[in-house]
Amino acid sequence: MNKSEALDLLVKQALSDDLIFSASVATSLRVQEAIDVADCSLDSAAKIIMNEPLLAAKVVAVANSVAYNRSSNSVSNVRAAIARLGFNTLRALVASLVMRQIAGASKHPVIRAKINQLWEHSAQVAAISQVLARRVTKLNPDTAMFAGIVHEVGGFYLLSRAEEFPCLLEPDDLSGASDDANFDELNETSQQDSQEAIIGRAVLKNLNLPSEVNDALEALWYGLRAMPPETLGDTLLLANELARTVSPLDTRTDSDNNRCESEIDFVVGEGTLHSILEESEDEVITLSAALII
Repeated sequence: MNKSEALDLLVKQALSDDLIFSASVATSLRVQEAIDVADCSLDSAAKIIMNEPLLAAKVVAVANSVAYNRSSNSVSNVRAAIARLGFNTLRALVASLVMRQIAGASKHPVIRAKINQLWEHSAQVAAISQVLARRVTKLNPDTAMFAGIVHEVGGFYLLSRAEEFPCLLEPDDLSGASDDANFDELNETSQQDSQEAIIGRAVLKNLNLPSEVNDALEALWYGLRAMPPETLGDTLLLANELARTVSPLDTRTDSDNNRCESEIDFVVGEGTLHSILEESEDEVITLSAALII
């Protein structure tokens, strides 16, 4: 089976809601459901999170990052960390655990390297989105971080299937149209979508994300943004371009990425985008590092 055929098969499975997830994803989705209930208290949330050691460590690390700890008063327990972060940020961190678990823990060195690179990219996009939302677009920074964390959901799923379909690792554009004649069986609307969008949209059905995050991801898949950015989709697209670690599924060349970063600048109030990013560098570094845990 070649890459085009493998992608066609995965798209058809996605359209049929026939996705394959590990048992750990189901567990994390139950954690998500538990903290989403309207009457979930701080104490209840802390108990739920403490049952997931990696998530507990991430929650405390993010609470102590420069972005959330401006007074330099560190917290050392999950309850205090949740109190500082709030439930919106907590939901984003649970989503980050789901993303990692969707990709799985491959023993294949190439797949594992790509998963790690994709997660590093996602963490940087999440951190930059948080800063852009707060300093530039004046949107909810927690929602922007959430969108950044999940923006490569389709990519994580593709990498989770790479051991079964090694051809997915071949350098090629994942968003191209299929040449398989059997693809005609798909409905007319889906033929207009990229394979990444179809697969990503199918995975998102299982995550129960806020509608504004879903809308931002749709904007990302279609790649149209305003400059300066205005919407959450614009924010996510800009953060994706500014992230120093490029997605391993990105088909742009290094020179393309470097040119994007150097050419993007605009006036924001009395400053510029570059000046804001320079001022916020510590926030981006510490927050992205905390998310990678």
